[in-house]
Amino acid sequence: MSGHKLNFSWISIAVIWVSTFQLSAQDLKAYQIFDKEGQPVIYTDLLQQASESQMVLFGELHNNPIGHWLQVELTRGLHAQKQENLVLGMEMFEADNQLLIDEYFSGIIAERNFEAEARLWNNYSTDIKPLVEFARENELRLIASNIPRRYAALVNREGFEGLERLSDTAKGYVAPLPVAYDPDLPGYKAMLEMAGMPAHANENFPKAQAIKDATMAHFILANFKTGDTFIHFHGAYHSNNYEGIVWYLQRELPDLQIVTISTVEQTQVETLDESHTGIADFIIAIPESMTKTY
Repeated sequence: MSGHKLNFSWISIAVIWVSTFQLSAQDLKAYQIFDKEGQPVIYTDLLQQASESQMVLFGELHNNPIGHWLQVELTRGLHAQKQENLVLGMEMFEADNQLLIDEYFSGIIAERNFEAEARLWNNYSTDIKPLVEFARENELRLIASNIPRRYAALVNREGFEGLERLSDTAKGYVAPLPVAYDPDLPGYKAMLEMAGMPAHANENFPKAQAIKDATMAHFILANFKTGDTFIHFHGAYHSNNYEGIVWYLQRELPDLQIVTISTVEQTQVETLDESHTGIADFIIAIPESMTKTY
């Protein structure tokens, strides 16, 4: 009788183990981080390398919630180590909004006034505000790094030459002129070859992208000092393949220690798609089926 009980017990354990294994095998992963060679790594690898660098360029997919969550977590992790030596910068704020940010952070203006006047992106409350409020609550500097969109539109119409007509005050919101530009960079060349954009496919279109990259790099460097870690948030295309912002930063400071992060979507996240290998130091792969914030 005892033998039957023993056998029943072992059978029960085996069934539970197999069931647990099957459930585990079917777990859905929200993301996987890879290094630039396409090897899986863990979050602490990313945090460690970011903390040892002077510049962290976090390329996002603007409507992806997992990427935005990881931005907040990485910022928290860096702040725990760097404290006041952590500086944040954002594509999502244009340079002429720096005064608004500074006034809001110092308490001169109320949150409602800041949000009413800062030309916020439509996903501000879900994706951007958590970083803004983290910086404000921890008395960190937040840098508005992007060119005012009206001046990027001017470049799209008239090329870099159009910027020469700006007032001295307006030029203060743009990378110093004349702007270096390499039309043979693959990212800029690809913009001229994009299908479905005939109205924009002119030689000035990639220049409008370049002036954004140059301006963001300019304000990053203008607000960086030795001993800081500067983390900058922007669309992944602004730093993928070590072009864009990276190219402009390295023109000024070739020895700058930079870690780049890109965010991609794939049908699966167990392995990195070959097309994404090498686009950044760390690549965050997220399922294509992930819900979007807008």
